Amino acid sequence: MFGIDSSELAVIALVALLVIGPKDLPKALRWVGQYVGKARAMSRHLRTGFDAMMREAELEEMQKIWAAQNEAIMKASALPDGSLPDFAGPVPAADPWAEPAPVAELPAPEPAPAPEPAPAPKARKPRAKKAATPAATAESEGEAA
Repeated sequence: MFGIDSSELAVIALVALLVIGPKDLPKALRWVGQYVGKARAMSRHLRTGFDAMMREAELEEMQKIWAAQNEAIMKASALPDGSLPDFAGPVPAADPWAEPAPVAELPAPEPAPAPEPAPAPKARKPRAKKAATPAATAESEGEAA
């Protein structure tokens, strides 16, 4: 925080305990906390105001740059007689109460062709069970027990 080590903070706490006393120490700490909070609020307010001034200054600089670029573009696109070309043409006045133009209906989509039936699965032959040997049976019984 302020470059105070834990040993220095312990010495400060011990001196405060001896000078103020255990009875009034919580009141003193509450009072210090309130003033620290007020100081933080004032510094936050000052920082916010400073940041707002910086943003406004940067915005003014950007507006000057944009105005200069706009002027250069206007000079570059001017006609020989000094007038500017009409790129957009006349803008018709829109009637807010006019009925909207009808929308042309799209043709219905063609139905998808029916999928071909899947071929029937091949019949599988049943597997023959292996005959259990007496030795294998004895081993499996020994493991189970």
